[in-house]
Amino acid sequence: MNIDYKTNIKIDYGFEVNQSRPVTTYSKHIKNAKCANSHAHPRAQLISCNSGIMEVVTKNNIWMVNALQGVWIAGNEEHQVYFPNNVQVNTAFIDESKLGNLPKDSFAFETSNFLTSLLKKVISFSNPDIFTEQQNRIIEVFLDELSYLKPSKTFFPTSQDKRIKPVLDALMNDLSSKHTIDYYASKSFISPRTLSRLFNKELGMSFGDWKMKLKLMEAVKQLGNNKSVKEIAFDLGYENVSSFIVTFKKHFGKTPTNYKTK
Repeated sequence: MNIDYKTNIKIDYGFEVNQSRPVTTYSKHIKNAKCANSHAHPRAQLISCNSGIMEVVTKNNIWMVNALQGVWIAGNEEHQVYFPNNVQVNTAFIDESKLGNLPKDSFAFETSNFLTSLLKKVISFSNPDIFTEQQNRIIEVFLDELSYLKPSKTFFPTSQDKRIKPVLDALMNDLSSKHTIDYYASKSFISPRTLSRLFNKELGMSFGDWKMKLKLMEAVKQLGNNKSVKEIAFDLGYENVSSFIVTFKKHFGKTPTNYKTK
């Protein structure tokens, strides 16, 4: 999962406190880039892309999203964003004064053509100091649409708990691993039963489910990089392509081929 991110980007719009500019935007084509640092800002943020794959990391979650999805980051939520390979990113920052009816938690979501069109329209305003009456009406429609966002399944939880984090790191560094929970428990000098309890307590799912979800999130990333379904299946340690496709479709409701970005 390691990528050489050659570019660090810094965007300051999220730190602006200004009711007269309720929404500010940023749109750019970037390659092998990441935010300069993990950060938090008072403005909430909508992150989406026209092409490519984004990885958005918060304290307790990681999202891998493509052009059919987006991520909502609540105000003051610490996060880091990675843009492996080529990504056309479109993002909007919403002032604190407009967050009353908007989601309070961060999550990934399935985007709609209407929301995508609204975001592009708001981006076309080019962050004026004062919005026109017509622009303000469009902003209100945009904010209303944001209030209806619902979480999707494109995430997996993480934990900073020192008892479980080494196991999570080991799994993330060996995606094709076939080791059982007993193996990782012995490496961590705890019992399998204790490790199992930690997974359910800290991550809300079993060891096996988390491991499967990790593989699926990597599959989403690799699909965005145009790797073949066969290559991905074997990279992730599946015995055959069919079992990978069945697992993927069961989780996402569509085959890997149909999931590929626009």
